[in-house]
Parts: sequence; structure tokens; C-alpha cells
Amino acid sequence: MFVLDSHCDTPSQILRLRDIGADNERGQVDFPKLRKGGVDGAFFALYTPASFAPDKATAWAFRLLSATMDTLEANADRVALALTPAQALENQSKGLTSVFIGMENGSPIQDSLSMLRMFYRSGVRYLTLVHSADNAICDSCASSACTWGGLSPFGRDVVAEMNRLGMIVDLSHASDSTFYDVLDISKAPVVATHSCCRALASHPRNMTDDMLRALADNGGVIQINFYPVFLDDGFAAVLKESGIEEEGAEIERAFISDPADPIKRKAWQEVQDALMSLPRPSFSRIADHIDHAVEVAGIDHVGIGSDFDGIEVTPKGLEDVSKMPVLFAELRRRGYAEKDLAKIAGGNFLRVMAQVQTASGK
Repeated sequence: MFVLDSHCDTPSQILRLRDIGADNERGQVDFPKLRKGGVDGAFFALYTPASFAPDKATAWAFRLLSATMDTLEANADRVALALTPAQALENQSKGLTSVFIGMENGSPIQDSLSMLRMFYRSGVRYLTLVHSADNAICDSCASSACTWGGLSPFGRDVVAEMNRLGMIVDLSHASDSTFYDVLDISKAPVVATHSCCRALASHPRNMTDDMLRALADNGGVIQINFYPVFLDDGFAAVLKESGIEEEGAEIERAFISDPADPIKRKAWQEVQDALMSLPRPSFSRIADHIDHAVEVAGIDHVGIGSDFDGIEVTPKGLEDVSKMPVLFAELRRRGYAEKDLAKIAGGNFLRVMAQVQTASGK
């Protein structure tokens, strides 16, 4: 089977001076860990904070993209860019790990379909429309402003152009109204690259059962996120009560501003250690969300999108991508057949990617 992680925030870590060609003592994703974990491909997400002004957002996204491409070139003996499912399967046959490019938050395209096309030409194959605040495209699930009541008029043009290009529409972080607006107009299947089930954890980032059924009717997939807050309400309460995340935010900002400073790096590592010392749900909770999504949406509409390198705390037993086999072992223990595991592992997402590209005529 082809194992695909549909959402890793690794480009941001490259800018924090992580050498992902090495097996890092700290860090959730690098090329040796992907190989050890049996992961054949991963989408590297170009994440732009919602707080960035338009020009800064565009510049930041291209900085992430250029750093990613430099890293791929420096490790060409073991990894390769993939733009299509066929290329990914060819890379697998050659013993190469595939890196796909996604973009998290549509702010870098500003108000320009031309800019959207430029990111597509640069290798971006999915766009997460929004992040933690409403933007020019649509409303975010993290915002109470309801600026557009779902998609904006420009956002409707964006979805249509993505369909034409063969770029996957990603609805993780989108408001519920945005979700349904997109399903009403998209001529191709859509995805949620890193989300969980609201029936099991009430966070608004997660999808309701009605949304799961609508996604299945659309032909799309939900890729289950590994972040404990999205997996378990109990952990969300523990994290909030600890105050560690709020206290660590300033420390993280200082580290990002000067990642070469060993004192700032050590301070941030201490925050990470404190987070990881909290009582965390185990990887079996990921399997619970997979079980629920399969029950509601069907086996053809579920996959894996870890959010590694974008989360500071992970489930117990699945602390980095090298440990991915424990999840498949748990699913086997629960009775999943190998053909169904292959769908969850990556087959479903690659099927959607192929359908999106075919629908575009490219």
C-alpha cells in the first residue's frame, strides 16, 4: 500500500533551521523518520499565519516554498517532488519518498486568481482556503465574525478556478457555512486534510456527522488529525487548565524570530517538554476517530493527516512520523482488512487527487 500523510507543517520547521535530511532527536518529521515509519509520501504545507498582511503573507509562502525546494534538491537521492498520484507511485517504485506541496491559508493569493495560478505552477496541489481568521476567500471556524456567511464572492471564483486547474480544495479550518457553500458549487471532490470527528471531540475544527455524510456524497475524504485537542475533549480541558500553551506563546514567538539563538531554542524546547508531560490520549484515540468516520462516511472517505510539525503535543505512542506503524497495527487489531487499510493509508486521498486532476482535463 501507499502510505500518505496529507498534512505536515515541515516547511515552517525548515525555516526554524531543522535539517530534515538528518534524523533529529527532536522534531516530528524528517526524511529518515518518514522512511522508518513506512510513509511513502507526505504533503508539506506552506502555512501562513492569519495575522500576516497580504504582501507579507505572499512573501512568506514563497519563502517556505523556496526553502522546501532547496531541501528536496539537497536530498534528491532519497526524496522527490510529486505533482500527481502517478508520479508518487513511480517514486515509490524507485525507493524514493514523495513530497507533495500544499498551502495552508489562502491569504497569500490575496485577491488574485493569477496569484493562485502562480502557486499552482510552482507545485502547490491543494489549498486550505482559510486558517484561524476570516480572509478574502471565506469564513474560518475559529472566527465569530461571519464576515461572508461562508464563501465570499471572490471565494466562489477561487473554488471554480481550483476546479479548472485541478487543485484540491481543502476545507480544514473552514466554517461550517463555508463547508456547505463549497460542496454546493465544487465540480470535483473536496477534502479535509487534517480534521477529526465532532461526535467524539466537540472542537469546531472537527466535522459533524452531517458534514461527514455530505463529504462522502461529494466523493471526498476526511484525513484524521493527530492533535490531542481535536481527538479528546478531556485533554483540551487539561491543556487549558495547565496554562502552558498561553505561557509558551511568547517564548515560541521569540524563538521563531531568532531560531539560531541557543537560549531561545532551549526555552522553547522546555515548553514542548512541559506540554508532552501532560496526560495525553494514546494513538488508539486516532483509531477511534477513524472508526467513527468509517462508520458514518464509509471506508472510501477516510485517511490520515497528522498535522505533525504544526502541533506541539502528540498522542502517547505516536510522538513522530517514525511511529506510524503502531496506528496500522491498532487498526488491524480492530479487524480492518488489508484492502481497507490501503484505502485509509493513502489510497482514498490519491483517488480524490486523481479525480480532481481528471475533472480539470489536465
